[in-house]
Amino acid sequence: MTRITIDPITRIEGHLRIDCEVEDGKVTNAWASGQMWRGIETILQGRDPRDAWVFTQRICGVCTTVHAIVSVRAVENALDMEIPLNAQYIRNLIMAAHGVHDHIVHFYHLAGLDWVDIVSALSADPAATAKLGQSLSGYRRNSVQEIKAIKDKLASFVGTGQLGVFASGYWGHPAMKLPPEVNLLAAVHYLQALEYQRSANKIVSILGAKTPHIQNLAVGGVANPINPESQSTLTLERLYAVKAEIDKLGEFVNEALIPDVGAVGALYADWTQYGKGITNYLSVPDMPLDTKGTKFELPGGYIDNGDLAGFRPITSHQDAYFRDGVKEGVKHAWYQYEGGDQARHPWDGQTNPNYTDFQDDGKYSWVKSPTFYDKRAQVGPLANVLAMYVAGHEPTKRHTERLLGIASQVAGSQIPIDALHSTIGRTAARAVRAAVLYESLQNQWQLLMDNIAKGDFDTYNRPNFPKGEVRGFGFHEAPRGTLSHWAVIEDGKIKNYQAVVPTTWNAGPRDDNDQIGPYEASLLDNPVVDPELPLEVLRTVHSFDPCLACAIHMVDDQRRPIVRVKAH
Repeated sequence: MTRITIDPITRIEGHLRIDCEVEDGKVTNAWASGQMWRGIETILQGRDPRDAWVFTQRICGVCTTVHAIVSVRAVENALDMEIPLNAQYIRNLIMAAHGVHDHIVHFYHLAGLDWVDIVSALSADPAATAKLGQSLSGYRRNSVQEIKAIKDKLASFVGTGQLGVFASGYWGHPAMKLPPEVNLLAAVHYLQALEYQRSANKIVSILGAKTPHIQNLAVGGVANPINPESQSTLTLERLYAVKAEIDKLGEFVNEALIPDVGAVGALYADWTQYGKGITNYLSVPDMPLDTKGTKFELPGGYIDNGDLAGFRPITSHQDAYFRDGVKEGVKHAWYQYEGGDQARHPWDGQTNPNYTDFQDDGKYSWVKSPTFYDKRAQVGPLANVLAMYVAGHEPTKRHTERLLGIASQVAGSQIPIDALHSTIGRTAARAVRAAVLYESLQNQWQLLMDNIAKGDFDTYNRPNFPKGEVRGFGFHEAPRGTLSHWAVIEDGKIKNYQAVVPTTWNAGPRDDNDQIGPYEASLLDNPVVDPELPLEVLRTVHSFDPCLACAIHMVDDQRRPIVRVKAH
């Protein structure tokens, strides 16, 4: 038996350590450990709830907008507020654009290099690569000229010896098995993706005033005044600028991302046998279509033990089934709960650090262990796509079946939907969700335009805080999965605040009953050809798109500077 420690895991946000025991070429045990203390909740205690979203979106420099939206939803839920339709649509546009951006970046710039060999791409024939691309879709930028130009650029880049983002790849690893032309096609789209993700960010910037860390939210709506007669407001000119950027995204998502993921998945079809892990899937509905959060464009819910027929929907921003099912435990996390370490509801949660060093059978992570009705649950695009598929969401069914069709065409045999319960399936689900979110962008833009055309310019309702205590929760189906914030407000001030984030669900250590978490479970039976070069472990971990900055947060109660940046 060999013990592998990968610390830190790279090409993610934050600091994650993975320990594995490997025997006979397979993982037999695993531990996922977050390596920073969580303290954002402590910072919020005693503050004005209207300011919480400004702080919480600083949890992460990648998942910024998602924490802002969930924070205002938590406070609005506590106050039982209605949100103007225009505000809902503007928020939805920001969330959808952020999601498309995130999913493009995940495949091409974060996880793709676990499967694509850049060095191999340099031996590919541009004409054969263009023919391959054209067999998968009608994407106009799969031309011989553009592919050859990018191959020459890559060759020049590699020839300098300054490999930059490609420096730490597992080039030539025996687990890399794509043909050179597939590698080159993916490398071409890697560089093109840098352009298209910029369009998604422009949408967020136009509506949110900047990105990362948007500035337009408010408890009760958004701070985007609408007045077609004033250039200092959200004008038709700005809205059509948003539409122009939306239109640019569709070509790449539908004609490059979906075919690439389908083809790569087919050529690594053996990886549909690895990474299944926990198949209790949790997701939430999103893109609210009314003022109370009871109608949604995108469905969500819970699937127990992979049984799609037993899907239970989550139906509103006040959903009691979701509200009552969430707990967080700290038996194996570096925290302690006053009154005993048994798991508790987020409204009753605490953030008291209790570091003990790394203990295989004790505490070993700064990430808590969430459960849903005392069961571990996997969250993320796979959970969401399965929920939307079984709920009968037409765009999800269409894009899922198209991707599986491309994969089946390349593989030469039918690939069923059950293949999604895997490492490669999580990556495929992200591509499906990117296509779904692109259509949502189009729909939400039109809904906003139609509502403004009716003469409705409202974007904000003023909150009123009562005396005494109120409690609220907000959720959002973020790019990495179900995100929820939980606020206890007393006399207009935050009494307690807890964020239960996607990577907490997936990266959490063993729970009160010593059940392993989704990362840990997905690694069991994972192949490892060479323990000194554990690429296969990274493939499965990266398929979740970890964001440890969201799961664990740092504060210094002595108020000493953590970092200082000097401009010269």
